[in-house]
Parts: sequence; structure tokens; C-alpha cells
Amino acid sequence: MKIAITRLREKGAGDAPRCRAFGHECYTVSPLRSEVLENVIADFVSAVRRNEFDCIFFSSALPAKLIAPLLADPPRVIAIGPKTADTLQENGIHCETLPKFYSEELVPYLGDWIRKKHIGIPRADVPNPDLVRSIRNAGGFPHEFRCYSLVPTKEPLGLADAGAVLFTSAMSFREAVWTRRKDLLVIAIGKTTAAAMTEGRVPPDVTGDGSLDGTLAALNAYLEPGHDE
Repeated sequence: MKIAITRLREKGAGDAPRCRAFGHECYTVSPLRSEVLENVIADFVSAVRRNEFDCIFFSSALPAKLIAPLLADPPRVIAIGPKTADTLQENGIHCETLPKFYSEELVPYLGDWIRKKHIGIPRADVPNPDLVRSIRNAGGFPHEFRCYSLVPTKEPLGLADAGAVLFTSAMSFREAVWTRRKDLLVIAIGKTTAAAMTEGRVPPDVTGDGSLDGTLAALNAYLEPGHDE
């Protein structure tokens, strides 16, 4: 099956081999584009060098790509998933990876260690009040640095050749310009995206675990004969 995957153009490079491993083809469609805020990145890197954080949490691969080459001797580093971890490790940054692919897992993962710790969070300019609240409720101090903006492209998604469209975030779904077809499978990468799609009256046919590999495995299970019996 040919799958259109919503990605920033700079983030889709590794999707094709992973899709082939599950027997599918894919290509990138981009309802959003990034605008990097160099001054915020510089402020974050300076704060790291001043040892202002006990831990850095990278919640996606793009800030890892932008910031990792600028870091030397960082504190404890947590990656949200394997793609983000690979980006960090390619730049010589040792990191831990959350057991599940959701930012809400950070506080349970850190446990009591988080008390009185300062957590640096370089991220997109998209609010995540639940993460900030959970860190504070656990006794930690969150420090968000919104190092890039996500801007809707307003370009129609090219879905004519696709048998499925995979939305990789709630915002990519909400900002997408597209027309649904009866023969087009609609896929959410995880539960947060699925909730946004359901709220938007496009409940997904398949919901993954927050990772591309897990979503492709869920898709293959969906495509098996008798899956809904």
C-alpha cells in the first residue's frame, strides 16, 4: 500500500525504509512547515552551558537535529522515541528513551528523581500545558524554549495516488487541506492524534502506538483477513 505521511519536509527522510520493512511504500505530504527561531535556540544552548538544567527532554526529532550539534557535556537527556534518540546519538549525545511514545510518560519515567529538578524542554511553538503541569505537580521546574514555529502551508495534500493517509500529530490533522475518499484509509499515529481526528469527525480506521513502526504494525493487523471478526 502507498501511504501519504504528514511530516515536515525535513523530517521524512527515514520513513521509506521503515515502510518497506512492513511491505508498504510511502511519501511525505506537508500540511505544516517549520520556521526556526535561532535566537531561542541560542538562549537554550547558553542556558545548558550555564548548567541551568538537571535534565533535557527532547519531545521530537527536529529540536534534537537543531540543537544536538551545539551541545557539549549536557546533563541527563531524555528522548521521546527511537527516531529522536537516533538523532541525538548521531551527534554524540548519550540519551535515555521513554518506554512509550508520549510526553505524558516523562514524569512517571523520572519518578521521584524529578523533585526540585529543572527540566529544559526545547520544542515547537505549540502549547503542551499537560506536560508543564505534570512536571510542576511532581515537584519539578519546567523550562520551555519554543525554538521553532509550525506554520500551515495551506497546500492541498497530494493524496491521489495514496491508499492511506497517516496523520502524525493533532496539528497536522487540524491544519491539513484534503478531501476524504471512501477508499482512503485514515490512520492516526497515536491516541492524541486519534482524539483530535475523532473530535474533527474523522475517526481513524487505524491507531498506532505513537511510533511509525507501531502504526505500520497496527495497519498490517488491520489489513489481515478477518481482523474485525
